[in-house]
Amino acid sequence: MLYLIPLPLADHAEVHQYLMPQVQQIVAHTNYYLVENIRTARRFIASLKTGRNIDALQFYTLDKHVSWQQVVQYFSEIPPDAAVGLMSEAGCPCIADPGHLAVQYAHRTGRKVVPLVGASAVLLALMASGFSGQSFAFHGYLPIQKQERIQALKRLEKDALRGQTQIFMETPYRNDALLTDLLACLKPSTHLCIAANLTAPDAFIKMQTIANWQKEKPLLGKVPAVFLLGSL
Repeated sequence: MLYLIPLPLADHAEVHQYLMPQVQQIVAHTNYYLVENIRTARRFIASLKTGRNIDALQFYTLDKHVSWQQVVQYFSEIPPDAAVGLMSEAGCPCIADPGHLAVQYAHRTGRKVVPLVGASAVLLALMASGFSGQSFAFHGYLPIQKQERIQALKRLEKDALRGQTQIFMETPYRNDALLTDLLACLKPSTHLCIAANLTAPDAFIKMQTIANWQKEKPLLGKVPAVFLLGSL
């Protein structure tokens, strides 16, 4: 089995409030893990209070820099009949996070792939936006260079006004810079939803026009955030 194990989205989220009991049961019997961040994975497993000796578990780093050859090497070191857990740093693995190479390997070699239920920032933001969930596109991170980013935002705005919800993210320390560009380059009537620090006690979700955002621009700070453009 390759279990796709979701992690909490926010540091202060109540773990058991957002995870099914099945996750705890699987972690209690899994010894091998492919993870985006080993420290985060160890802390998460400890929070489940399964009684596992964390130091006895085997962790392999699987972040955005890991190649297909490294994934093959990882699996060559894992017994073929062993359960393997796949974890990103937050939320669901393979959704706006690394991990797809491990899933590809599992399919190619006949391992059963088992996705476990958990919180996805992308899906929670879409659900809460008020925009169409029938037609949407997720673009991950936009270009870092300002002019390229503005051009990308204008393209996304056109698609949003045609009825397809546009979803994207930013590295937390650049949230406020991205919001500044959004308010400067998009049409006043375009609708923007911001969903920040989801599942945390201070989660922020709001949708309104660019014109209204300009009147009350929030300071997002360095928290995970999802941005959505859509039409009503």
